[in-house]
Amino acid sequence: MKFPAAQSILLIIAGLVALLTWLIPAGSYNSLSYEASTEMFSVQTADSSYSIPASQASLEQLNIKIPLEKFTSGAIYKPISIPGTYQELASKPQGVFEFLSAPMKGIIEAADIIFLVLIIGGIIGIMNATGAFNAGMGWLSKVLKGKEFLLIIFTTLLISLGGSTFGLAEETLAFYPILIPIFVAAGYDTMVGLASIFLGSAIGVMCSTVNPFATIIASDAAGISWTSGLEGRLLVYVICISITIIYILIYARRVKNNPEKSLTDREATNTLAYVKEAGKANNIALTVRLRFILLIFTTCFVIMILGVSRWGWWYIEMTTVFFTGAIMIGFISKMKENNFIQSFMQGAGDLLGVTFIIGLARGITILMNDGLISDSILFYASELTSGMNKGVFVNVLFFIYQGLTFFIPSSSGMAVLTMPIISPLADSANIGREVIVNAYQLGNGLFNSVSPTGLVLASLGLVKISYDKYLKFLLPLYAILALVGMIFLTILSYS
Repeated sequence: MKFPAAQSILLIIAGLVALLTWLIPAGSYNSLSYEASTEMFSVQTADSSYSIPASQASLEQLNIKIPLEKFTSGAIYKPISIPGTYQELASKPQGVFEFLSAPMKGIIEAADIIFLVLIIGGIIGIMNATGAFNAGMGWLSKVLKGKEFLLIIFTTLLISLGGSTFGLAEETLAFYPILIPIFVAAGYDTMVGLASIFLGSAIGVMCSTVNPFATIIASDAAGISWTSGLEGRLLVYVICISITIIYILIYARRVKNNPEKSLTDREATNTLAYVKEAGKANNIALTVRLRFILLIFTTCFVIMILGVSRWGWWYIEMTTVFFTGAIMIGFISKMKENNFIQSFMQGAGDLLGVTFIIGLARGITILMNDGLISDSILFYASELTSGMNKGVFVNVLFFIYQGLTFFIPSSSGMAVLTMPIISPLADSANIGREVIVNAYQLGNGLFNSVSPTGLVLASLGLVKISYDKYLKFLLPLYAILALVGMIFLTILSYS
């Protein structure tokens, strides 16, 4: 007996979600979206749709306290739920066929991120074939000798800053094949590398400061300025990322002093394609050509980050950057056509299992939406908090958002679906709506660090760490961060 693999876990969860569609009443909220082509609002009901003038008066009539310019400027670009419009619908339970077809639908719907992962795998295969990674790791291991802990601090801090400022999350899947061999060469296990990358991103998003996909879109949907509560978010970010780095450093030091205390499987680590040749790193000289190849590879990430944070790029543009980078590296290394294609396909094949995990996770969301239970869960969650004391209310909401994250892992999706419904509850509880935004961010971000429907299983698949081992590593930190979040929200609600 052993803990199930990631794919099995997701299939089990999909089966349970399909069962929930038989038990939870179906229902939905009416939704509102802005149509730029007609400059009108479109209202979608359970069985029809109609247009209304795009005006502030229309928003007030629907009890939506959001400035009109948030829609017309594109700040709110997804349909939002209209408060007070929830209605039960005829049940639409998902049967065996729907359960079995959900993974296929998920793979099709997640094709954009799946192709990004495959192309990244391809460029990693090309990099391995050139020897640039090995030469670079050999050089870096000499530079960091005796100061390996700096790798943990800088990696976790920089990635968390990306998560906090522009929502760096899915993009981190590209970092594992590059950074994990460096952590292994530095004497750490893959759990240290995973924690620095994945938790850096997760804690950054959890404590978002100016993240447009969390803070800004949630504040807009709540009808407040995104600067409201910024000082508190900065404070909780500093506290949470400091705790996380110290926690990783303690584990890393224990593993470096005694590898037997590692939670990872050393044999599984050695089967990773991008770790296999790490031992040869010191035998390859870092020539001018290899330095140039590494520069191009690094530039791909810089361009990707700039594109996402400043130019409105998403998966197609990011994938194109890495595909172009792979071709340039092939030319510079004078790689033969057959060798290039073989290395590219082998690298992409190494990450094929991860793409199935991504598709399976997306299939669970499809099951919920097709079964019409997503809005029902939101409705009952909002009803639960009605009439509570402000301190109790905000902490219950913190845990409700953790539960909702299992069903809606997307930070932007969570914001536009829940904020119009839950933010007005702040008025009756006599607290600021920025407190609701903070409860959403902390709950959604914290649970996404463990949620099997989020990025965690895909990340674990990249480093071949089992989910149960990861939970054993994370749960003490999870409890500490949850306590920090509760204290922070309680203080805010009474200030």
